[in-house]
Amino acid sequence: MGRSRGGLTTKIHALVDAEGRPVAVKLTPGQAHDGRSAADMLDGMKEGQILLADRAYDSNALRQALADRGAWACVKPKRNRKATVAFSPFLYRYRNLVERFFSKLKHFRAVATRFEKHPENYLALVKLAATRIWLRHYESVT
Repeated sequence: MGRSRGGLTTKIHALVDAEGRPVAVKLTPGQAHDGRSAADMLDGMKEGQILLADRAYDSNALRQALADRGAWACVKPKRNRKATVAFSPFLYRYRNLVERFFSKLKHFRAVATRFEKHPENYLALVKLAATRIWLRHYESVT
């Protein structure tokens, strides 16, 4: 948990599949940089997979780590980047699946209002909500 003038803050990091279902969820303090928490979440990336992420995850180290695994990073480059990197605006459009997941996650009141003050309990609530989001894909519609 991070502490700021506004109180306790927490960032939720999520890795979703091609259908927007959560694969990995992690909490970090609110003041921590996004890019530093990405390395341990990407252990499951395999050869031929593509990571779609926003500018906060744009780093040479992350791109190299994915290239060593045979994966590709389609991360929008930062404006101050000196060297140009490969980027596909067509693929980047599908990053909205992560944003949709966070929108669905905010429908759970305990997650959105962050009632739980202990990080382990809050992470359990986030994972429970992520499990319910995952199960929505398998519910009968009849």
